[in-house]
Amino acid sequence: MKPAVIVIDMLNDFVHGSLKCERAQRILDPLQQLLEQARGAGIPVIFSNDAHTPGIDHEFEVWGEHAVAGTPGAQVIPELEAEEGDYQVPKRRYSGFYGTDLQMLLEELGVDTLVLAGLHTNICVRHTAADAFYRGYRIIVPTDGVEAFTEEDHLSGLDYLKQVYGAELLGPDELRERLANVTA
Repeated sequence: MKPAVIVIDMLNDFVHGSLKCERAQRILDPLQQLLEQARGAGIPVIFSNDAHTPGIDHEFEVWGEHAVAGTPGAQVIPELEAEEGDYQVPKRRYSGFYGTDLQMLLEELGVDTLVLAGLHTNICVRHTAADAFYRGYRIIVPTDGVEAFTEEDHLSGLDYLKQVYGAELLGPDELRERLANVTA
């Protein structure tokens, strides 16, 4: 297993700002621990971030203007700030793959397994998982590392990821153990 951790949309606008998800606070500590473990083990950390073009992005029709490229709202929250050696891949749609260079980066890193974390279980995590599945990646989702606006959206998102994409849903102890056995 050659994993990478993909942190999806843990941005100011989604955690503290215009599209705030109150439930995002629940996953901050687990994500900090996950990133610390990944970095310590030499596992790549990739931030897949909304970075929309002002005034024209199609998503604005659904969600209103948010995470506009170059604004504070489109920056990773300070609690999870990217460190030297981490990667940032901007995106304009739900999936971290659609119209981005994520696939090329993963190929260059030799990755075969994606640990998908962040927001929202039923939207951007789900669509990134779909594209990962289509490309043949193994998918792991930390159950304490993803969230959504509601419990129903979160749980239905987890179920969908497991049933449709074969994602492994791992609790914190299981994930720590799995990642501890990875050699860089």
